[in-house]
Amino acid sequence: MSDNCEQNPITPACEVTSHQQMPLHDEKIKLHKSKHTPTIKVPVVLAERKIQIAVESDITLTPAATEIKRVTKNVFLEQVKLVPVRFKQIDKTDFFEVTRAKLYVSGFIRKNIEYSSSACNGALRDRIADVAFSGFAELTECDFHNLPVIGMSDSSKAQFLNDCNDLVPRLDKYFFQNQVKYNEQPYGELLGANFFELDFSPIMAEPEGSFSTLREKIVLDLYVKVLQVQQFKFPATRIIPKFDEGTLG
Repeated sequence: MSDNCEQNPITPACEVTSHQQMPLHDEKIKLHKSKHTPTIKVPVVLAERKIQIAVESDITLTPAATEIKRVTKNVFLEQVKLVPVRFKQIDKTDFFEVTRAKLYVSGFIRKNIEYSSSACNGALRDRIADVAFSGFAELTECDFHNLPVIGMSDSSKAQFLNDCNDLVPRLDKYFFQNQVKYNEQPYGELLGANFFELDFSPIMAEPEGSFSTLREKIVLDLYVKVLQVQQFKFPATRIIPKFDEGTLG
């Protein structure tokens, strides 16, 4: 082979210091298992819903645009509230399962619009707009994975007869009793969103013309999860690690 074909060793342009790592021995930890019936308090999934929202809005562009380059969107939820309207008593307690409710949802779509203006060789412009929405969905018993639980508060009042005349009541003396139950508030979790959108100028512009208003029609499929913290008792296996015997074991 000719000497002209020989290649010199390649020297890294940006060399850094490195150290080869040695493999370490590992194995499974031994476990101790025992049967228990624990009581736990955990978030329970009440419902998972896809809510379709349709909004229309006009967005002003300053300076005026000649062409829309890109539009990105995100959804922000400001409230997910469950309002019960039908109930089913749990045995003979003061607690009820919710069999029908209205799910109120509100928030906004944050749009980032990138567009070019009429200036030759002009920089891309950016317009951020928040498009608000609100509404409610109807949830029936079959829409719930698990029914929400709510405890009802109660109050009682006792009145007395007049001390000197048993024929008339005493209006200045009462006995009151109030029982208040504080419930876990159902709450929402944002799972995802799917946007279907049509953007256009209300007044059609010429190919090299400009427009200052962008009208948008958005159909948003909003995916939300509704949860409530509830308490359960169930058979389970408790697991704790076992260490090798030593001077202490």
